[in-house]
Amino acid sequence: MTHYSPTELAAQLKTGLLSFPVTHFHDDLSFNETGYRQHLAWLSQYDVAGLFAAGGTGEGFSLTPAEIDSVVRAAVSEVNGKVPVLAPATGGTATAIAQAQAAEAAGADGVLLLPPYLTEAGQRGLIEHVSAVCRSTSLGVTIYSRANAILTDFSVAELADRNENLVCLKDGVGNIEMMTRTYARVGDRLTYIGGLPTAETFALPLLQLGVSTYSSAIFNFVPEFALGFYADVLAQDRAAVYRKLNEFVLPYLDIRDRTKGYAVSIVKAGVTAIGRSAGPVRPPLQDLTGEELAQLTDLIGKIK
Repeated sequence: MTHYSPTELAAQLKTGLLSFPVTHFHDDLSFNETGYRQHLAWLSQYDVAGLFAAGGTGEGFSLTPAEIDSVVRAAVSEVNGKVPVLAPATGGTATAIAQAQAAEAAGADGVLLLPPYLTEAGQRGLIEHVSAVCRSTSLGVTIYSRANAILTDFSVAELADRNENLVCLKDGVGNIEMMTRTYARVGDRLTYIGGLPTAETFALPLLQLGVSTYSSAIFNFVPEFALGFYADVLAQDRAAVYRKLNEFVLPYLDIRDRTKGYAVSIVKAGVTAIGRSAGPVRPPLQDLTGEELAQLTDLIGKIK
């Protein structure tokens, strides 16, 4: 099995769409490894540039460290080197370090450093948090700028200078001025990943800011549509992009926006809608109602 150096990982991730698979649960909310592996095997038929196990769409925030390790090891085994697998690092600094080191031991190719939970922090504290995780592993690290860990252009530049294995910035904010400032200051030192919920909505304008790829949650259940949409974005085919936004993405967002947390729940519902159930979401998330699932199923049927 080939493993990616941080530099190789950065180069690879910008070559295509990125997969953020859901994590499968049994009805009792335990990890369904068989279902998860079957899902990965199905998605592996399609061409993507990387797989992020147990990320936000994968409900990594709801998993114990032992469960995250199980999910990552299952992904590494199932993917078997076809694409790089990135594992999550979550929580406070000590927990994130432990998870980054566990990811390396599990054979992952990189780490997605998610925002720390609950507490707010200043830029200096965030810089030290990210740097501590980077120092703890030889894997390439992607930082997720979102929620209570939004990094300024100055912070990203300092982090890139201090940490050679920091290779990607995933943007979950969509602040055009800040992304412009960051790209102007840091340039191609980092790979930039679109990370807003339902990233397709922002893909075309962010392409102009150096964000050449994004995390596609809908790839979980409409992979052909997701890849076709991405191709249209890269071709800057505005007519095709806006037609597909109107046909599917915007009506999908109308369902997603009804309840907080549906950005994850609706993805699992989409997998159920195509007959490949991934089980329920874990609290505090909630599943779509039966009526909403029926509406989503109908919407998916229109683009099949």
